[in-house]
Amino acid sequence: MGISEVRRDVLVAGAYFADLIFRGLPRTVAVGRETFAGGFEMLPGGAFNPTVALHRLGDDVVWATDFGDDEFSRHVLAGARAAGLDESGFRHHPGPLRSVTVALSYAADRAMVSFQDPVTPRPVDELVRAHRPNVLVLPELRHGPGVAETLRAVRDSGTLVFMDCQDVPVTLETATVREVLGQVDVFAPNIDEALRLTGAATADDAATSLGELVGTVLIKRGEQGAFALRAGTRFTVPAVPVRVVDTTGSGDCFNAGFVHGVLADWDLPRCLAAAVACGSAAATSPGSDGALDAGELSAWLAMVEPVSST
Repeated sequence: MGISEVRRDVLVAGAYFADLIFRGLPRTVAVGRETFAGGFEMLPGGAFNPTVALHRLGDDVVWATDFGDDEFSRHVLAGARAAGLDESGFRHHPGPLRSVTVALSYAADRAMVSFQDPVTPRPVDELVRAHRPNVLVLPELRHGPGVAETLRAVRDSGTLVFMDCQDVPVTLETATVREVLGQVDVFAPNIDEALRLTGAATADDAATSLGELVGTVLIKRGEQGAFALRAGTRFTVPAVPVRVVDTTGSGDCFNAGFVHGVLADWDLPRCLAAAVACGSAAATSPGSDGALDAGELSAWLAMVEPVSST
């Protein structure tokens, strides 16, 4: 893998998923009962979502992921090509590499069942040396031996580390998790993930615990919007009222809006407003189909209520 002669805006390092989205469910799915959905889509998902959202916003983004020769790989690869994504980070394997999620999408949230064929991803430090991004986006909380050291080297190279949580089954007491979060610049769990990760009773307590490790903590609260905590100051913004169609890609588009603001050198309240605008817009369409372009973001920002600070 060669080294880029110029710095890229963003490197997204994460797996593709083919999302099978069942929406318009009349009741909670229960064991032993059959439930018919009102709508269904099979859409590219996983790390495709923040990548395509950043691309639509006009940012220079490269996505490092792996594809096989199976139907799910072909489906997402075709979607990436149709969206005009940069393929320089794609790695192709001569065999099946299935990565699929069944999403049960309700008005306020969703439940998911996923499966992945095993694959060893390329090392993050190798990818950063090759693409020289200003921002590294990791769509899930990574942990384990060597991860903190790798992220420290990434940050030392001048790259900002943005990490989502994605319901990874760990807590702050799991080995290496605290050390890893100490090397993250922006951490963006949703409220349920933050509570499980920290064991805190409230969103404020969870954010405070995470803020002792991470410079900027973003807590996504769905239809209640989001808040950010940095250096003891909390910034809050409500969601834009929308007719919710599917929330599957909303968190990913929220992340893209925030990173877009960082790249534009916006202050934290405006970055948070952009994140909420992008996340709210995404909920109006399945998956990341509702991801905004730069012109649409301006219009949606006008609908975001002023950010309050405490």
